[in-house]
Amino acid sequence: MKPSVAVIGSGFGGLAAVIELKKQGFDDIVVFEKADEVGGVWRENTYPGAACDVPSPFYSYSFEPNPRWPHRFSRQPVILDYIRHVADKYDVRRHIRFGTEVLGAAFDEATGKWTVELSTGEPVVVDVLVSAVGQLSRPALPAIEGRDTFGGTSFHSAQWNHDVDLTGKRVAVIGTGASAIQFVPEIQPRVHALTLFQRTAPYIIPRPDREFSARHHRVFEKLPVTELAERGTWYGVVEGLSLAWVYAKPLAAAIRAVSKWHMRRQTAAKPGLFEKVWPDYAIGCKRILFSDNYLPALAEPNAEVVTERIAEITPTGVRTADGREHEVDVIIWGTGFKTTEFLAPMAVTGIGGHPLTEEWREGAHAYFGMTVPQFPNLFLMYGPNTNTGGGSIIYFLEAQAKYLGRYVAHLAATGGALAVRREVEKAYDARIQTELTSSVWSQCSSWYRQADGRITTNWPLLGIQYKKQARFDPADYEVMAR
Repeated sequence: MKPSVAVIGSGFGGLAAVIELKKQGFDDIVVFEKADEVGGVWRENTYPGAACDVPSPFYSYSFEPNPRWPHRFSRQPVILDYIRHVADKYDVRRHIRFGTEVLGAAFDEATGKWTVELSTGEPVVVDVLVSAVGQLSRPALPAIEGRDTFGGTSFHSAQWNHDVDLTGKRVAVIGTGASAIQFVPEIQPRVHALTLFQRTAPYIIPRPDREFSARHHRVFEKLPVTELAERGTWYGVVEGLSLAWVYAKPLAAAIRAVSKWHMRRQTAAKPGLFEKVWPDYAIGCKRILFSDNYLPALAEPNAEVVTERIAEITPTGVRTADGREHEVDVIIWGTGFKTTEFLAPMAVTGIGGHPLTEEWREGAHAYFGMTVPQFPNLFLMYGPNTNTGGGSIIYFLEAQAKYLGRYVAHLAATGGALAVRREVEKAYDARIQTELTSSVWSQCSSWYRQADGRITTNWPLLGIQYKKQARFDPADYEVMAR
């Protein structure tokens, strides 16, 4: 038996899945991509200054190093070019159906197959369904009263409106996450006034970026071991962040001290600014951000940081809880993504027509973030509790792709449809949630957590521990259909 496989999405996760399956000898693969190009989050996020906050030698596939990164922290266009290159080199494009959105999928117990419902109308039947839609694919807008009454222009940073000229405009930025940290310094010099509405301040540390010269490129190309050393070095650095949050409180304290020194120094030009932007929660509870130009931009005369709660959006601007109305021409939402709504808005049903939304009523869960009880041959890339608080998600995606390859190879040898045993997944989830309950991520509100406090996004330990633990074992699964 050669299982047929459908993959949803063609970002880093989707490509990793397809490439590993092809390496294992499986070629009956179709990829559904709702857009007209590969790239995932790096195709969608085109805001000014968009870049990765993980060094590119580590934020790339281990099997496809790129000796010609122009910067250590690569910008969005370069990362997108890299993804396109990988899709071309590994012959992924011929498997992709562009402009095709998955609306839902249902498992048929009689046949042991998945029927996938598409925006194009016709159903597609496959043995294995792989979701690679990620955690950062659906922009989130806060439920603020009057949000739709604003008379000016507004857009989310992940849906940047490049037709809007911000020159000379009064601009409100709502949100202070990783995207705002990058686009605020880009727009501040050309707007008339920038008003940043901050609910929670992020910890910021220096960004050790550098430009890789032609000489660097030649060395990396002729001596691949040097690029491997660069990758290994940054693996150590970012794992060190995870180590600080999980095991080493003195290391976390040292990182906090560096952050305080950096942030105080960069806000010195504007009295009172440091007190507004210095966080009041445990370091590591939210993702640490790297920047050398965000705070200097806020220290400029045309920038203001507002920490009062937003009461409502009005036709002419933003009214805060103190009654002050901030009149603006443009509102930019830097409010992140719906990270805890995995697979939404797709309607997915498993054995007995059981909806995945019902299975996840109290929060998304999956065995090592990949398989769900009662949903045979459904596989998730970058699923629940596989995000990293400090490292590179591509490291996790490669481990998941390896697991998928072994899973499908087992199906090919034995036939049928497999679902993770309920008791196995339940014991795993209990262990992970226990670790998370005592973690730094439980100490503040963030996109890592649901409203009820359950953390459904993050892996609580080190990346290397995930890679060692997440290994396919047929004993963890039961045959649900043949």
